[in-house]
Amino acid sequence: MKLILFLLKGSLTVLVFLTPLLGVWLASSLVAYTNGPTWLVVASGVLLFPLIPIVWDLRGSKRRQQNPQILTWGDRIILRTLLLNLIFLACLLALRPQTAFLALSTRGDWMLDGRQGAEVELVRRSLFKVANGMEWLYLAVRQNPYQQYADAEIQPTPQTTTQPSTQVTPPGDSPEPQQSQPTPQPNSSTGSAYSASWPLEAEIHPAVANMPASVEVSIESVAQYIAQQEQDPFLRVKALHDYVADRVAYDAPAFFGQIPRPPQDAETVFRTHKAVCAGYAKLLEALGQAIGEEIVYVVGDSRSQISDLNGSSHAWNAAKIQGNWYLIDATWNSGYVEGTSFTQWYRTSYLFPPPEVMVVSHFPDDPAWQLLPEPLPRGEFLRQPMLPPSFFAQGLKLISPTRSQTAIQGNAIIQLENPQQRWLMASYSLKQSQQAERCANQTSQNPQLSCSLPGAGTYEVSLFSSDQEYGQYEYVGQLEFNKG
Repeated sequence: MKLILFLLKGSLTVLVFLTPLLGVWLASSLVAYTNGPTWLVVASGVLLFPLIPIVWDLRGSKRRQQNPQILTWGDRIILRTLLLNLIFLACLLALRPQTAFLALSTRGDWMLDGRQGAEVELVRRSLFKVANGMEWLYLAVRQNPYQQYADAEIQPTPQTTTQPSTQVTPPGDSPEPQQSQPTPQPNSSTGSAYSASWPLEAEIHPAVANMPASVEVSIESVAQYIAQQEQDPFLRVKALHDYVADRVAYDAPAFFGQIPRPPQDAETVFRTHKAVCAGYAKLLEALGQAIGEEIVYVVGDSRSQISDLNGSSHAWNAAKIQGNWYLIDATWNSGYVEGTSFTQWYRTSYLFPPPEVMVVSHFPDDPAWQLLPEPLPRGEFLRQPMLPPSFFAQGLKLISPTRSQTAIQGNAIIQLENPQQRWLMASYSLKQSQQAERCANQTSQNPQLSCSLPGAGTYEVSLFSSDQEYGQYEYVGQLEFNKG
């Protein structure tokens, strides 16, 4: 009995101390996440502990003078603090659970900004480990509308694989990158004359480009035709991908709710040539099944340079080729949406990308489909800077900042590795503003870029790269800075 009472008392003591700490941590992280002023970060903690509890206690001082009190002043402050923080946490977590998780996952270490050292990193890792443990808040209210199209049967267990090399030629002056044809690499285990390189040349497979209209009468006939025309397993899957990316237009009106969203099954998409991401993925899956290719449907979240940090629901594919799994997103390779209109722009950026590149923008519900030896937790996914495949394909590596959102007081400094000596430039704009300004009047091959931001606010700094000082520059990434 004494042991039970001791444990209960110990649990209550831990609750009394941890709840206010969690309340202050969450409130201050939300302020930091929204780029609130520093004084508001401090005030949010002071109000919850101990200012409001003390004011509350003072208001009842006259009443207590008339009646004997069992609790001491310290007991009352602790219990009032506990109650206030429980109410605050319950309301916030009930009303904005996703925002709470996002704030803790991305800015939960705000108090360590500008600090370095082994002890600091230990505290930072501990804070984010606690934040990762609160993922259930995000999942409790998250609904992925594309989950309904996932197959009911057990999916194949993905396995990590040696991924494609990045053999590329820097782009020229044209709007789209002109990439070199990958060198065939024989596979000793199968004798195939080709193995995946990334990114592949952005040209539609001849079997798709020259496909007779008489073939396009069914999913089976299209798949069989491609199988007859292409014997190499990698190029055969590429041709299936190319058919989906080229023949299907993104149904932007349905996505934005301007019209009812039609079914996204493979037959409907094949017939209408319109789909959202689920339809692209289901059609590619069906084409593979028609000729015995193992292509599966994957659901999760995705991020882009125009999305919020937490991203949005998405669907894509994984294909098993010669015993190894590769990732594919035919939707993002088909074009882009501007406003509510779709522009077709075929590319191969999301065809067989390395897993560490894909996981920057795609986070599957099943962590195994990351195809990484150690899958990233959702919090780490959210903390990553949003960089497109072109950044990695051009040999660039981001040294700092390493976060999707960075707090600064002075200039925004971006440190890169630039082994190919690409020409770089940057621009900035206030978040959700369409007006961008150059960070400097000249381009540079210097791996460090400095951007002088005019005042307090949340800014998006965009990076551009070219193989020539004067010519067409390609967008290669975006970083977010909170200037106080």
